[in-house]
Amino acid sequence: MQLSEFVFDLPETAIAQRPVEPRDSARLLDTRDLSDHIFADLPDLLVPGDLVVVNSSRVRHARLQGRKIPTGGKVELMLLERSDSSWSAIVSPARRIRVGTRLEFGGVEAVVTENPVDGVVKVVFSDESRLEEIGTVPLPPYIKGELADPERYQTVYADVVGSAAAPTAGLHFTPALLERLERAGIQRAAVELHVGLGTFRPIATEDITDHVMHSEWCVVPPNTAEAIRRARSDGRRVIAVGTTVVRTLETFARDDGTVHAGESRTELFLKPGSSFRVVDGLVTNFHVPGSSLLVMLSAFMGDGWRSAYSTALERGYRFLSFGDAMYCERP
Repeated sequence: MQLSEFVFDLPETAIAQRPVEPRDSARLLDTRDLSDHIFADLPDLLVPGDLVVVNSSRVRHARLQGRKIPTGGKVELMLLERSDSSWSAIVSPARRIRVGTRLEFGGVEAVVTENPVDGVVKVVFSDESRLEEIGTVPLPPYIKGELADPERYQTVYADVVGSAAAPTAGLHFTPALLERLERAGIQRAAVELHVGLGTFRPIATEDITDHVMHSEWCVVPPNTAEAIRRARSDGRRVIAVGTTVVRTLETFARDDGTVHAGESRTELFLKPGSSFRVVDGLVTNFHVPGSSLLVMLSAFMGDGWRSAYSTALERGYRFLSFGDAMYCERP
């Protein structure tokens, strides 16, 4: 299958630059009949007994702005992941960064321990306990400017710091909407997938089967595995909020549609022809052309994504991280 099948023209004017207020006033397209709603209508699109699964990962303060030692030249790190005593990070500018280069961020020193590869280095910090204090929440590169309230790039239920980017489908939920879902008999459970920046990067190979998926850490807690087991036993549906939840659940899936509890890295690339053993419905945003997220959506809902996306563009829906949402089910 060719990458060109997942590329479409996305006008810059369709890319949302700011989140709407309140969160649940974002638009929501029901792809079953291409009807227009707002996100607050979600309880009306689901049925009592549905189990909604969210990603509780919180975005870390991954953007560090500082200087080189001793030259004073400006440098920026985007923290990706910690391994042993070092961090992998995107460095900018990468020119003249080598093993042994010393950097300073708000009084915290960092030493480069591996040369840049595709702009990514390994660094060791003198005081990791201050990284959340000296860093800021990063926004996607297509977002111009800063947010007045950085919490708008966090979900209201985020509680485990670990992501370099937000699981954006969850940004539309409010505490009041979560309460309405509960009153409607719709249950909620959580998993963790710590989102890496690779999630949003376009696929670079023309044949999508040649694409190597980025690796991310994910967790299915025992109570979530049990909630899914009960839902399956009762004949109830599992609704994923976001593609990160889909990847997590399908990584830990059993053939009977349940999942086992655990934690591990996942490189699962869901593409047309992949099986979905757990997830019945999906709430998701509108994605970047040519991305693995769009390929996954095609695998989940079939060619219906094309009419959904063309309809969204025609009707002025807002795309990407701060954009609107859609609800879809497996055919």
